[in-house]
Order: sequence, then C-alpha cells, then structure tokens
Amino acid sequence: MGKPWDLLAERVDIKLGIAIAIAIAIHNIPEGIAVSAPVYKATGSRSKAFLWSFLSGVVEPIGAVLTALVLLPYLNSVILGYILSGIAGLMVFISIDELLPISKSYGYSHLPIVSFITGMIIMILSLVLLK
Repeated sequence: MGKPWDLLAERVDIKLGIAIAIAIAIHNIPEGIAVSAPVYKATGSRSKAFLWSFLSGVVEPIGAVLTALVLLPYLNSVILGYILSGIAGLMVFISIDELLPISKSYGYSHLPIVSFITGMIIMILSLVLLK
C-alpha cells in the first residue's frame, strides 16, 4: 500500500478542485454572516464578531487535513459517495428540524419553505453550471 499522499495524487482533478473551491467560497459567505451577525448584535464589537467568524472558518481546513490523514488510505468513490450523501442528509435534517420551526415561530409560515426550496434550486443549478 502506498503512502496517503500517493493515493491523493492519483485522484487529482483540477476542474473538480476548482468547482469545490468555488462552492466552499460561496458557502462561507452566509456562514460567516450567520456567525458574526449575532455576535456583533450581542456584543456590539466588530473585532469579536470577526474573531468568532474567523475561528469558525479556520477549523474547516484543519478538519479537512485531519480527515484526509485518517480516511485517505481507505477512500474510494463508493465510500466518498456514502460520506457526502450522509453529510448532505444531516444538513437537510438540521435545516428542516431546527430552522423552519424557528422561522414559523416568528410568524413566517410560507417564507421558510419557499426559501428552503429556492436554496435547493440554487444548489442544483450551481452543480449543473460548474460541471
């Protein structure tokens, strides 16, 4: 069995890497706002809002490297498919189970559903356009 980085070199696809980098960058914009806005509202401090937003973003590449070190020797397209679909399912569950009821508690009955469907359509279009 080769070294993990040898296996990584076999899986290099520049177009896929660029598409994933763009998707992550697009995802990080609302994520940063979702972290920093409540911190700024609660504290009134831009530096604290920036710090917490930065810390929430910096753990992603660290987690990616640690995960790659553990999973890379065992990774193939089937396992990757299971991992990605499991993560997608968890994210959809969190969105439906947590965010939609909270939105409805503020008196928005249809807007959360429309926003959720619009977000899914945008994700589908981004996958098609970046392919």
